[in-house]
Order: sequence, then C-alpha cells, then structure tokens
Amino acid sequence: MTVLLAATGGTIASLSDPETGGVRPAVSAEDLVQGVPELAEAAEIEVVEFDLVSGWNVTPATMLAVARMFNERLAEPGIEGGIVTHGTDTVEETAFLCDLLIRRDEPVAFAAAMRSGSELAADGPRNLLDAARVARAPQASGWGSLVVLNDEIHAARHCVKTDSYRVSAFASPGRGPVGWVTPERLRLEEPPPRFTVDPPESLGAEVVLLKVYTGMGPEVIEAALEATGARGIVLEGTGAGNVPGTVMPAVAAAVEGGIPVAFATRVPTGGVVTIYSSPGGGVDLLDAGAMPAGGLTAAKARLLLRVALSTTDDAESASAVFRDAVEALKPAAF
Repeated sequence: MTVLLAATGGTIASLSDPETGGVRPAVSAEDLVQGVPELAEAAEIEVVEFDLVSGWNVTPATMLAVARMFNERLAEPGIEGGIVTHGTDTVEETAFLCDLLIRRDEPVAFAAAMRSGSELAADGPRNLLDAARVARAPQASGWGSLVVLNDEIHAARHCVKTDSYRVSAFASPGRGPVGWVTPERLRLEEPPPRFTVDPPESLGAEVVLLKVYTGMGPEVIEAALEATGARGIVLEGTGAGNVPGTVMPAVAAAVEGGIPVAFATRVPTGGVVTIYSSPGGGVDLLDAGAMPAGGLTAAKARLLLRVALSTTDDAESASAVFRDAVEALKPAAF
C-alpha cells in the first residue's frame, strides 16, 4: 500500500544559505524522504513535487492543484492516504482548502517544520514520520485533512499558527488537538461531520480580506473592490465579529450590488456571535445581508467564499454554499 506525498517546500525542506546566512527551500522531496530512513518502515511513499517555495509564497492555484490531485489519486486502488509537506506560514489555509475539496475518507496529513534542516534539533524529520503514520492509520479515516506537528494532530478547520518560532507553534484555540502521536501508537478522537464540495476548475473568483480598524471608513472597501474587481469580501472584525459603523454603507452597497460579504473575528476563540445591534455590530451586519463566518478564521472564510464563488456565477447560490458550510462546521467548531 502507498502513501502519496505532495511537496510544496517550506522550512521542512529548507537549509541555511552559506552566502546570505538566511534560510531558504533547497531540499527536493525525494531527498527529504531519503533523509528519514524510518519512513521506509512506516509506508511506501510516492512523491509528487508541486513546488519548492517558502510557505508565504504558496499560491491558491497550488493549493487547489494539491487538492484536485488527492481528490483523484486517493480513489486509486493501493493509495491509502496522503501527506503534504508545506511551509508553516500558510499550512492552515492549504489544509483547510484540502479538507473542503477532497471528497474522500482517506486521511491527508500535513507535515511542516519550525526549524530548518541546518538547525540543531530540526523538527521536520519527526513531523514527516508522524504524518506518514497518521496517513496510514485506520482511525484517521473520515477526518479529512489533519495538521501533524510536535506530536500533536490538529483538525484543519481549527488549526492556526500561534507563534512565530517555537516548535509548539500550532494550536486549535478553544478546542485543542484531536489526537496525539506517541512512540507506540496514535490517539485520535472520532471524526466530526465534514462539509465538502466538488473542486472547481480554478479559483478564479477573487475575494478581498480586509482587517478592520477603529475609524475605518467606507472608502477602504470601495477602493479595494475597485482595485481588485473582487466578487466577494471578508471583513476581519473585532470582538464578536463587529466592524466600525462607518463602513456599513459600503457593506450594504456591496451586498445590494451582488457582492457577498462575510465577517469573521480577529479574536482567537469564541468565533462570531451576532448579539450587538449598534452600528457595525453583528445584528446590524446581518440586517445588511452580511454572513457570519462562525468559528472560521478570516483567512479560511476567504478561501471558503472564494471556492463558493468559483463554482457559480450566482451570488445568492455562492452565499448559500458559504452559509451551509459554516452551519455544518459548527458542531465541531463550538
């Protein structure tokens, strides 16, 4: 039986550059696998190299290509799971997109690293081995995409990067890991209900993500739409998902003009709660036709809305997909 490994680069595939002293992607996927001899005991690995870039340079097109490949290849006899090696800066986004688009029960485990291969006690080899074990584990079936780092297993829908350099950088705020990798075995909870959609041919529909700030005016939203031609907006609000009341005319105008608007929160736990009716509060946003993102981060809400808009030209249909996904993810998110 084979585990399919999709490589995109990241710190897990990086070394120190002797000329600049900086860390950069430099290790091919084949060499990465060869550098962890224990992988041969864990699984037979088939490597597909998508890119060799730092995490912040992974594009939505690459994310979609990875998801589409797994959606097709996991249906083949003999392929029992998948691994993605990825940079930590955006691994939570690619993992979430794959969780949304891969309509298979076979697990896809994401492996990353906070220390390059040139550093003392590099964490990449252990994370890669753990991901291979998860990808083959029967108890991981039905979980979709999982992020495996620092001996912890996190659900893609919950996982976020919470620290810029520690090996314990990843967490699922307010929820915790769904499992752990021990030297002897895996401990993994029962999978929650999933929400998946057929992958679009491309992520052609642009969606802008705007972080709100005190005193922000409607011209910011208007300028972003004019500059990008975006078909959707995600606002990262404060507190329970609230935005300055001064932006509400632009929110209402966007919705009336057929541009779906979703709102998330910058707060790590609790998600969006629509309880405030003062200008810019959750109730006011709902009245204007904006959609709460539930427990999704703004970045994940943007990917979801972009997928929805890339599957249909109808804004109402896309909004319905967004709302259905947020509702379906709520039981595990709250």
